[in-house]
Amino acid sequence: MTPDHELAWRVEEACLNAWPSPRQLLVEGYLLRAAGGPSKRQNSVNPLRGSGPPEPAVAAARAIYGRLGLRAIFRIPEIAPQMEPLLAGSDYDVVGETCTLFRDLDGLPAVPDPSVAVAPAPGADWLALRDAVNRADAAAAQVFRDTVAALVQPRAFATAAAEGGLAAIAFGVLDRELLVIESVVTLEALRGRGHAKRAVTALLRWARQEGARSACLQVVATNTPARALYGGLGFKTELYRYHYRVGPA
Repeated sequence: MTPDHELAWRVEEACLNAWPSPRQLLVEGYLLRAAGGPSKRQNSVNPLRGSGPPEPAVAAARAIYGRLGLRAIFRIPEIAPQMEPLLAGSDYDVVGETCTLFRDLDGLPAVPDPSVAVAPAPGADWLALRDAVNRADAAAAQVFRDTVAALVQPRAFATAAAEGGLAAIAFGVLDRELLVIESVVTLEALRGRGHAKRAVTALLRWARQEGARSACLQVVATNTPARALYGGLGFKTELYRYHYRVGPA
C-alpha cells in the first residue's frame, strides 16, 4: 500500500468515527449503517479496509434494508470501488459526489479569536442554529443528538458570534493526531462574511493544542462556495472522492 493510499484509509476511518451511526452492523466485511434521518453517510453500506468481494454484502444489505423499510444505499469511495461494477448496471442512481480534503496544521494564527467560543459539548443555541439552517424536523434533530452522544473521541464545538448573536458553527472530532471537521453551518443572512472561517480556524487551533498534526473534511463536489471556503482555510489536498449508489424508494 502506498503512503498516499495509507493516508486515504486513515482519513476514511477517521471520518467514519467522527460521524457514527447509533445503529450499525458488520455485513460480510462491510459496515452497514441505518441511523434514520436524512444523512446518507449514516444510512449506507461502507467498504472497510481490506473488504473482500462485494456480492455477498450487497445481497445481504438489500435484504436488511428491505426488512427495515429503508431504501438501500451504497457508499463507494475511490479507494475501494468494488461495489460500483456490481451496481452500475442496475436501477441504483449515482448521487452525492464528495471530495475528501486534507491539510497539515502548520501556520495557524498565534492568537485566538475572542469572538469564537469553543466548548466540549453543543449548547442549546448551537443545536438550534444547526436545526434551523438544515430545516431539520424533530426526527432528524434527534438523530443528530444521538450521533453526538455516540462519539467516543475528544470533540469540540465552535460558535462564531456576530451582530449580537450566533453567526456560524462547526464541530471537530480528534481521532488520534487527525482532526475531522464536521457540520459547518452559517446563518443564511450572514453568509459570505468569513464567520464559518472563524469557527473552523478555532477548531484547528484547538486540535493543534491537543496534539493534532493534520485535519480533514468532506465536502460535496458541486458545493462551490464551501470548496472555496475550505481552500482558503488551507484544505488544498484532495485525497479521494466518493459517491453513493441509491436504490429506489
